[in-house]
Amino acid sequence: MKNYKSVYSVFVWVFGFSFVSMNSLHAQKEVKLWENGVPNSKTDAAYQEVQHADNGQVYGVDKVTDPTLTIYEPEAVKANGTAVVICPGGGYGHLAIDKEGYKLAAWFAEQGVTGFVLKYRLPSDAIMEDKSIGPLQDVQRAIRYVREQASSYGIDTSKVGIMGFSAGGHLASTAATHYADKVYDATEGISAKPDFSVLIYPVISMQNGITHQGSKDNLLGKKASRGAAYAYSGEYQVTPETPMAFLAHATDDYAVPVENSINYYLALKDAGVPAEMHLYEDGGHGFGMGRTHTADSWPAALSLWMKKHDLITE
Repeated sequence: MKNYKSVYSVFVWVFGFSFVSMNSLHAQKEVKLWENGVPNSKTDAAYQEVQHADNGQVYGVDKVTDPTLTIYEPEAVKANGTAVVICPGGGYGHLAIDKEGYKLAAWFAEQGVTGFVLKYRLPSDAIMEDKSIGPLQDVQRAIRYVREQASSYGIDTSKVGIMGFSAGGHLASTAATHYADKVYDATEGISAKPDFSVLIYPVISMQNGITHQGSKDNLLGKKASRGAAYAYSGEYQVTPETPMAFLAHATDDYAVPVENSINYYLALKDAGVPAEMHLYEDGGHGFGMGRTHTADSWPAALSLWMKKHDLITE
């Protein structure tokens, strides 16, 4: 029995080590988003970036002052030219950067897709002149960076997507509907329009009764005007030029009502934009790549959708 336990312990340790090693091997590097100074910034030494870690593993980030992209490259034999910028959620007050960032980027790399995890600034009057545009500035710059460096990563500039979870889904949908907004002095001469979007239990609307109030308050303030709430409600900003989208949401999500995804899907449908939506009976909110609910099947559905649109090859 002692020998059995020893063998079992070695197996568990080796398997666990191998899983961690495989995951970490995909993380190629982290690059600064803004090399020549972060726009829309105030100087405040009291505001420091904070990372939450468990046993050395970073799983969450607060108070971002220096946005970055962490890049997960696929093996050369798997690479298919597609790239995805991933926006973790956290109510615009925190970034669940492991569960809704690194894990997804590693999964994408296994599919031959280059994953870019965006550590974006969280809206704050302490560090920004206009907090409502801070995250949008970062995501626009991230998409432009991917296209700018496409040849270095073997990326097809017509296959650059955006993905987001929860409040990160709001940022992703904002990137898909406000890509033409001039929120910073863009000198790259490169489009910030995503070619597709992947929205997982996203906050879409800033309208009362459907929005996630914490996300709205953090982005627009507790006294947001009707105009600002309308402008940042994605369901009202869809046009026939909006990128195609994949959506997944759980019906029993009591943090971000499922109507956020439903209304965005209907707006896409009405505009003639290709869209696929998966609504699950259970899953709650924040299920990431899955827990023990019907919503756990969304990554497989996403893979099929991406294959349909030639974003993933067999």
